[in-house]
Amino acid sequence: MCLSRLVSVGALFFKIPVRGINFINLSNMKDNKIWLITGASQGLGLILAKTLLQNGYRVAGSARDLPAIEVALGSKTDSFLPIVIALGDEHTIQLAVQQTLDHFGRIDVLVNNAGYGQSGTIEELDDQEVRNNFSVNVFGLLNVTRAVLPVMRRQNSGHIFNLSAIGGFSAGYPGLGIYAATKFAVAGLSEALSEEVKPFGIKVTIVYPGFFRTSFLSTGSLQVAKNLNPAYLPVHQAQHEMRRSMDGKQFGDPEKLAGILIAMSENPDPALHLFLGVDAMQVASDKIKSLQAELTKWKKTTISTSFDA
Repeated sequence: MCLSRLVSVGALFFKIPVRGINFINLSNMKDNKIWLITGASQGLGLILAKTLLQNGYRVAGSARDLPAIEVALGSKTDSFLPIVIALGDEHTIQLAVQQTLDHFGRIDVLVNNAGYGQSGTIEELDDQEVRNNFSVNVFGLLNVTRAVLPVMRRQNSGHIFNLSAIGGFSAGYPGLGIYAATKFAVAGLSEALSEEVKPFGIKVTIVYPGFFRTSFLSTGSLQVAKNLNPAYLPVHQAQHEMRRSMDGKQFGDPEKLAGILIAMSENPDPALHLFLGVDAMQVASDKIKSLQAELTKWKKTTISTSFDA
């Protein structure tokens, strides 16, 4: 994939016309479910938690340390429980799940939102940087999911939202391959999980956001490779320009995303694959068209491998 793909992402939202996007009316939703949200102290997780609390839902929101979540959302109340989750520490996860049950009695919706972006080409990122990204984005998500599933199975109900990214569906962005790989992994395991837990009344939705107007591009949520190789200077320059041009100007409204997730949690037949953002729609549509074209082009080769071909 050429560098123009990366640069074009930064320009995409300037070219997309705004059509009538109606914010979800949450006032009609009466089922005050209990939500557990990881990474609730900033970004999409924080906005989702605030939106839920403002609309009468009950929320357990996690961060890596208690002061961070309390500064963001306040101290414990009847409707809000601040909890600590270190994604690599299963003890903190089990403790947080038990604290949520002790406070609210059940867990209806899990949002696996915590994670971070990792930039750097495949050659530049060392083994530890790669493992760290997978440890948080994939294995941390699995740790939380495994801890919550017994609760939902006993309830015979539940809904799990796993935050992937549009890069977890179409990965043709130079310098973001490892991050995309973690998000592809989230999508793949979520598809299997959906089939595994369906008999227990548990639903799974994979969320593929495009670029939303949060602090993702300007905080520690996006890490850069420690050892940059000058051979990849064009990639570094394209990424820098993308962050510079898009930070604070992303097309997606995170409050609308929050409203959609809440509405989806109340839908008896929710989406398995949920693409959010006009940029996500365009990228996904382009990927599907490209795959279809390749399938057609190489069809004879594909089916020629059968014994009876």
